[in-house]
Amino acid sequence: MAGTIEVLVPGGQANPGPPLGPELGPTPVDVQAVVSEINDQTAAFDGTEVPVTVDYEDDGSFGIDVGVPPTAALIKDELGFETGSGMPQEEFVADMSVEQLQTVAEQKLPDLLAYNVKGAAKEVAGTCTSLGVTIEGHDPREFKERIDEGEYDDLFAEGAAA
Repeated sequence: MAGTIEVLVPGGQANPGPPLGPELGPTPVDVQAVVSEINDQTAAFDGTEVPVTVDYEDDGSFGIDVGVPPTAALIKDELGFETGSGMPQEEFVADMSVEQLQTVAEQKLPDLLAYNVKGAAKEVAGTCTSLGVTIEGHDPREFKERIDEGEYDDLFAEGAAA
């Protein structure tokens, strides 16, 4: 009866209640041990919804794979707002610094198709467009053009200090 369970849990705040408990209840694993391990592995994403996969075996052993939160959630957490703009091309809800953009891009890079932080930053900027977030006071589409022109190559270089 080995299997896999996929859930979204608040980083560092998983508990034996829903959605995790009801999924794990019928399995042979120690629910509290799984919850504790998830909280340890997701502590860096405190409160942010994090995708978690729990693989379990018939003997009660388990493994946990923690994904990266959605890009929009990382942006919202970094900037401290809860919902994006209802009219993102006209009304802006926040402004992101290039350093904050770099932070989110580095966090999200393992899950993106981008090959480097510069490419990841462009993908994150695309999400900013959808949320109604400006970057350094500029429309994210304009900011992406500035990235393409090489204006931030030093910042987004591999191994550059944040």
